[in-house]
Amino acid sequence: MTHRELKIIIISVCVLLTGLGTQAYPQYEKEICNLGWEHYKHMHREAEYQHAWCLMNGGIEEYENSDYTRVDCLTSTHAVEFDFWHKWAEGIGQALHYGYMTGKNPKVVLILEHPKRQMCYYYRVKKLAKKYKFDVEYVTPEILNVENDSKCHKEK
Repeated sequence: MTHRELKIIIISVCVLLTGLGTQAYPQYEKEICNLGWEHYKHMHREAEYQHAWCLMNGGIEEYENSDYTRVDCLTSTHAVEFDFWHKWAEGIGQALHYGYMTGKNPKVVLILEHPKRQMCYYYRVKKLAKKYKFDVEYVTPEILNVENDSKCHKEK
């Protein structure tokens, strides 16, 4: 295969994937936000998972770097980026940048609201974490300590 043929194949795949972007995860429900953007529907906001985890780990939420980017949670050892399962790749890039900016170890915390269906994304990040030397873990809605109706917080 020539370089030109390979380039054509890569471009074709990119165009195809771009066209399928809105259908990449058809089994998940979408919603339109107040700004008119289409998003995957989540059980809870990212900030709620971030707050619960950061509180449990003694971190600083929304730590501002000198370049005005914000670390979701800065602990004594890690610069942590939280992202939902479908934003796994974006989370890696942000965590690496925050680690560089703070001098702390980069860490991705992947939010899995349906772990049985979404664990493959955690394994994907875990494989890259091993190769490129950053940390990864995942959280589920249980970290928020909410009742089944998702309305009342349990006392703890």
